[in-house]
Amino acid sequence: MDELTRLLSDLVSIPSVNPMGRDVTGPEYYEARIGAYLESWFREAGIPVERQTVAPGRVNLIARYESPDRGARSLLFDVHQDTVPVEGMTIPPFEPRVEEGRLYGRGACDVKAGMAAMLLAFRRLWRERPAGSASVVLACTVDEEYTHLGSDLLAETQKGIDLAIVAEPTQLDLVPWHKGSVRWKIRTKGVACHSSKPDLGVNAIYRMARVVDALAGHARVLIESTPHPRLGPPTLSVGRIEGGQSVNVVPDFCEIEIDRRILPGETWQGCVEQARAAVAAGAEGLDGVVFEEPWGRMPALETPLGPWLEPLTRAVEAATGRTPGLIGVPYGTDAGPLGEVGIPAIVFGPGDISQAHTRDEWVELNQVALAVEAYYQIARALG
Repeated sequence: MDELTRLLSDLVSIPSVNPMGRDVTGPEYYEARIGAYLESWFREAGIPVERQTVAPGRVNLIARYESPDRGARSLLFDVHQDTVPVEGMTIPPFEPRVEEGRLYGRGACDVKAGMAAMLLAFRRLWRERPAGSASVVLACTVDEEYTHLGSDLLAETQKGIDLAIVAEPTQLDLVPWHKGSVRWKIRTKGVACHSSKPDLGVNAIYRMARVVDALAGHARVLIESTPHPRLGPPTLSVGRIEGGQSVNVVPDFCEIEIDRRILPGETWQGCVEQARAAVAAGAEGLDGVVFEEPWGRMPALETPLGPWLEPLTRAVEAATGRTPGLIGVPYGTDAGPLGEVGIPAIVFGPGDISQAHTRDEWVELNQVALAVEAYYQIARALG
């Protein structure tokens, strides 16, 4: 087994599941175990690593390479440590296997392939210290999959960076644009009573049905609105519903959860207010309807194309043998918080997003190997 495959296998075999807000415990949750592995890896490579505490037991790890050239540009390589949960997977999530050039396991595609590639490229840079290279900060962040606490803190402490490269599965295309998101809950209140006399109560589920119908109408309006030239229109989806306590009790509560995808130029506050207005108009007012404070907010990304684009493109061409596409994607990444504080950010990495979060997640090892060379060449070209 070659070093890249061994490293990626190690990373996949270490659970780093984001609980996604659930009250759960167990060794498979959070990033402590993979963080310990990464600290050991850096130590064995002779590379000092900094710990940036984000929350109890959750730590960004930061390594720094200083270019031998005075006045060199500064790059940030960003990759997240956490993965989504494993429920419903049809393969053992933490027993990586290689088959027909693919490595299978939770996080193989999103985003431990990108992590392995960045680690090896950074170590090569550290050892070879090539003339003309950029100074590089490598940050392994926490909590990207839920509330991006790690990248929020990282962004506040790295504002002098000239360009950030964020590892996500883009099939080695360059992504300067992506949608953001805001997620929140709506609750309806009712009055419980025996179901044999429903007229004595107020059915919170019926009340919520009017809310959902109003949101469905609002979602149709969004789809038909003026699209972003690279990202298409904004979207809204009701993704979860829960209500009532027993079939023989008129329900006094119902709750839904909303995912609103944001375009560059929109604000999360404005998106929530649009939804509130749609519900007020379509659900006969807001009596008994409570909009909770959003629990998740991811900024959209729209990176102005600067003078770095040509050397970045040439570096990827040299490494991969193909000209990378310049594309927009509908999902959010750690690049959003970086862009929000003024750091130009590009999303770039191995793997196909259609394999991320899947029941049998996998990544093409050949593409991961190309990414190792690409990250190294990017650091050399952008000095």
